[in-house]
Amino acid sequence: MFKKLFNKSKEESTIVSPITGDIVSIEKVPDPVFSQKMMGEGAAIIPTEGKVVAPVNGEIIQVAPTKHAIGLLAEDGSEILIHVGLETVALNGEGFQVHVGVGDKVQVGQALMDFDLAYIQENANDIISPVVITNSSTSNKTYNQTAETNGKAGETVLFHVN
Repeated sequence: MFKKLFNKSKEESTIVSPITGDIVSIEKVPDPVFSQKMMGEGAAIIPTEGKVVAPVNGEIIQVAPTKHAIGLLAEDGSEILIHVGLETVALNGEGFQVHVGVGDKVQVGQALMDFDLAYIQENANDIISPVVITNSSTSNKTYNQTAETNGKAGETVLFHVN
């Protein structure tokens, strides 16, 4: 009985979709760095609109100089990388407008970035956008991806974190 009481105090948190679009397995990303989970557990989104929002309450810990990726530190200690498209670093920031900076505190659903979906589709290798928990292999947490296949930015749960 006491074990059940104490286990309830363990907080479960969630990571929501930062982008609206179709949710696919990280293994479907046509880049082995992501698909083979070299950077960590994750999922991928095929965007249907060009907005990125905070998937967690936390702090911005990285904004790529080329504006194509943002890193966050969640309140639960999870480190999350949102990488818009593949080989988008070569666009040198063209098509991206970032609204946050390193050190900013953010809340779930807060706007982080806008991107020109048509421009990225035309000029990048792929629009598929990995969402990776970069410290998943060193964390004492488990990340369980939901069965959701269509995500709404800031609302649809991607992962349950235990």
